[in-house]
Amino acid sequence: MKFEKIIATCVEINSEIFFIVKINTKCPLKRSLRRILLYRGSLLRLQALGVKRVYSYTLGSETGVSAEQVRKDFSEYHIKGNQRGGYRVDKLIGEMETIFHNNGNHNIIVVGRGNIGSSLANYNNFIQRQINIVATFDIDPSKQRIRSDIPVYTMERMKEIIDRFEVRTAIIAVPDMVAQNVCDQLVKYGIDGIVNFAPVILKVTDDIIVNNVNLSDEIESVIYCVSLTGLEEF
Repeated sequence: MKFEKIIATCVEINSEIFFIVKINTKCPLKRSLRRILLYRGSLLRLQALGVKRVYSYTLGSETGVSAEQVRKDFSEYHIKGNQRGGYRVDKLIGEMETIFHNNGNHNIIVVGRGNIGSSLANYNNFIQRQINIVATFDIDPSKQRIRSDIPVYTMERMKEIIDRFEVRTAIIAVPDMVAQNVCDQLVKYGIDGIVNFAPVILKVTDDIIVNNVNLSDEIESVIYCVSLTGLEEF
C-alpha cells in the first residue's frame, strides 16, 4: 500500500509562474497501521480463547488506546462492523488480513546470514502471515554450506533469484559498512521495499520504501524510559 503525497514548488521563469509537481510515493509505517497490527494480534488471541464478538472499548483496552481511536482507525482502513452488537472477531481478522495480504503470498529474501539473518530465516510464524523467505544470501562460503530449508546463495545469484520468485521486498542484515552497497544492488535488481537491520540510514530514491529497525536504539529507548521512571520515584 503506497500513499501518494503531492508536493508543488512554485518557480518563476521569464516573468511567468510555473508549478513543478513532485509525487512522493514513500509509505512510512503510519501509527494507525501499527495499531491495526496490534488489533489483529489481540483479535487472534481472543479468537483462540473462543471469543466470537468484541467491542471497540475491549479492543482498545487490550492494546492501550481509547475506543474512539479504535473506531477511527477502523474507519481509515474501511473496516466495518456493528458497534452496538460488537464486532465479529472472525470478520475483523478477515478484513485486516485483506489489508496486508491482498495480493496473496509475499516472497522475500534476506541478505546476510549472521545471527539476525539466521533467526529471521528460522522464524516459523512468517508462514502464518503469508510471508515466504525464498532465499538468503551471504558472501561467507561457510554460510553457503549451511543445511537449511531456506538455501544460502552467493551474492552473484541475487538477480536470478529475485527474478525467478518475483521478489519485491528484501531484508538487509549485514554490517553497516556494506549495507548501502547491498541496498544499491537490491534496488538495481528491482527491489521496491527494504527492512533494514543494519545500524545505518540507507540513501534511496523517493520510490523505494525503507523501514529501519535498530535493535540497540529500541533497547536503549526502553532503558531511558525506565531510568526516568526510577528518578520520578525519588
